[in-house]
Amino acid sequence: MPGREEHDGLRDVNGPLTRQAIVIAAVTLVVDAFTFAHSTGSPAFPAGWRWAMLAAIIVVDAGLASAPRLSGVVAVAQAAVRVAGTLSCPQTELPPALNSAGMLISAYRAGAWLDRWPAVVSLLFLVAGTLASPVLSEANFAPELLLLAPTASALLPWLVGRYTTARRAYIAELEQRSEREKSEARQALAAAIAEERTGIARDLHDVISHHVSAIGVHAGVARLRAAAAPSASDLADSLTAVETSSRAAMLDLRRLLDVLHGHPSGEDSQPGLDNLPELLDSLRVVGLRARVTVHGVPSPLPESLDIAVYRVVQEMLTNALRHGADGAAEVELRHAPSSLTVTTSNLLGPRARAWSDSPHRGLQGIRSRAAVFSGSTSYGPAPDGKTWTTTATFPVSPL
Repeated sequence: MPGREEHDGLRDVNGPLTRQAIVIAAVTLVVDAFTFAHSTGSPAFPAGWRWAMLAAIIVVDAGLASAPRLSGVVAVAQAAVRVAGTLSCPQTELPPALNSAGMLISAYRAGAWLDRWPAVVSLLFLVAGTLASPVLSEANFAPELLLLAPTASALLPWLVGRYTTARRAYIAELEQRSEREKSEARQALAAAIAEERTGIARDLHDVISHHVSAIGVHAGVARLRAAAAPSASDLADSLTAVETSSRAAMLDLRRLLDVLHGHPSGEDSQPGLDNLPELLDSLRVVGLRARVTVHGVPSPLPESLDIAVYRVVQEMLTNALRHGADGAAEVELRHAPSSLTVTTSNLLGPRARAWSDSPHRGLQGIRSRAAVFSGSTSYGPAPDGKTWTTTATFPVSPL
């Protein structure tokens, strides 16, 4: 139960604080009582007065074990005992040491536990109490005591209490800041993991979309050839292409699974633009004639961008294989000093209008990959209505 746990936690904290307050009050009481008894041993101090003042010192020092919110009351009581003891002391004697330790501890408590104005008011009462002996007594005191006594007995412990409170608040703020930073780090890690999983899902879609589509086309060709004009060589070519596409799909899937399991990819690295010839060969077998034209001077690309551009070209050609006509596609790579533009164009098939009017995961994947690198995409039919063009532009920073 949350309420029970919070209550138990509060009790665990308050217990040691209460015990420490009792110990401090007891030690202060013993010190003040012993000092008072030693300083009033002269017969000039009436026994009744001594017992009355000793009882008052015991009461106010015992109050040091009270709750912190009563620190102001305890400080006023300590000052009152000091003033009362000084006024009632025989005028022929110097005022004895009454509750010096109690004044110190109460000043510290007032500075440490009270808010600003209650703490200031408590300090004023304590200063008045420390000035009682040099001001109210008829005995001769050095003028320096008018400044030294309140500074040493009231102001200094009060300032130490205020400093302790400020330090405690500063430490608490540092702890809260550390917790916030840890929480933000956990959230950033979770966001990075989610983004990585999204990228892996996109890669899985590209792999399955490309290779499985090729497998389907090969299987259809094999079936038609077997039914129309059985030829061992034709069937062997088609089935070999099916086998090749299946192995390529399994290899890509294995790479992505290695990433998911946190294993290094080793020699089976992700494909890049250098692997475009293999991609075109695999598509040529299934009937898509693709030609790549390079404009400008190619420059080395970051590995992540190289992989992304390859996947974009793969998705573009897969779309051309699925939805295009005439079995042909043109790919242009335009290298500029600050950008790389990939453009594919192919004739629209008979279902082009229905396809162009509906959302497609392939185009969404192209747009998402470009957006990761702050790139842009555009796609749609040409003005003549016969050609479909897809363009992706990636900003490039020199390596």
